[in-house]
Amino acid sequence: MERHERIFRYCIAAMALALIMLFLLQLARTDYSLRQNENRRKFGAVYMTMNNPFYEIIDEEIRAAVENNGDVLISRDPALSQERQNEEIEELVKSGVSLLFVNPADQKTVTPAIKAAAKAGVPVIAIDTGLYDDDYAAVTVTSDNYEAGKICAEHLIAHSDGGKIALLKHSAAQSASERIRGFTDALTGHDEFEIVAEEECLGQLEIAMPAMEKILTEHGAVDAVMAINDPSAMGALAALQNFGLLNDVYVYGVDGVKETRELIKSGVMTATAVQQPREIGRIAARLAYRILAGEKPDKLIRLPAVLLTRDNADEVPKWD
Repeated sequence: MERHERIFRYCIAAMALALIMLFLLQLARTDYSLRQNENRRKFGAVYMTMNNPFYEIIDEEIRAAVENNGDVLISRDPALSQERQNEEIEELVKSGVSLLFVNPADQKTVTPAIKAAAKAGVPVIAIDTGLYDDDYAAVTVTSDNYEAGKICAEHLIAHSDGGKIALLKHSAAQSASERIRGFTDALTGHDEFEIVAEEECLGQLEIAMPAMEKILTEHGAVDAVMAINDPSAMGALAALQNFGLLNDVYVYGVDGVKETRELIKSGVMTATAVQQPREIGRIAARLAYRILAGEKPDKLIRLPAVLLTRDNADEVPKWD
């Protein structure tokens, strides 16, 4: 009996010791994990909208780079509301982010939130479109938006004898304004072309379609449309189809999404100036770590755009 009691007590003691060791091991792991979490840096990213594959891909590339470094990216979508975007920027600053990637919905009215970030010592990288006051951006990473508009106009001049042109704009975004300016500057001296109508579309298909229908109702048929991005170009195409003009109008966009590639290859859409969202995201992420390390990179990184037409649709690099 005593022997059984000794064995029983030994087993109880062994189990207790095992439980203590397990608890200490778990505590050590927990402490280590907490220390790891404490050392992880938080980054914030606020885009004008995520209702566009262009921004989705930029965010995907930034996130991959940040997480590969063991850090965290918190992304926000204000759905084109500058008021909401300002709130999101300020919330991220208060949460303790080390750096912000910002794609402003409105380059001017984003300024108060950017100033709040600067006051808190949080660097800002402007994505795709610059800030109204560039002094508040550690660096701006964008496409050559002026050139994107220019090459669309050059293609139109080379392939058309002239005609009436409609513009679908997003005046609050610097990138979109530069595209329109590049397009209209390239038409200077070509009096055979006339811009007969301009409408705001915010770069959104669902806004561009009724905007284009308004133009056609008020001004009649046009010969060409310059849209500030591919979603708005697709909205223009939908409106043209409703008016029976789909095959009679040159339609230009900027982006290079899969859907417009197919439309261009089939001859429905004329051309698009292809951007490089993956490269924009990768460069922005690399620069973020350089900035946090105390470096001061060039203030402006501008990536070239390439015109995609039916003739080179299989040659121009794809996003995916």
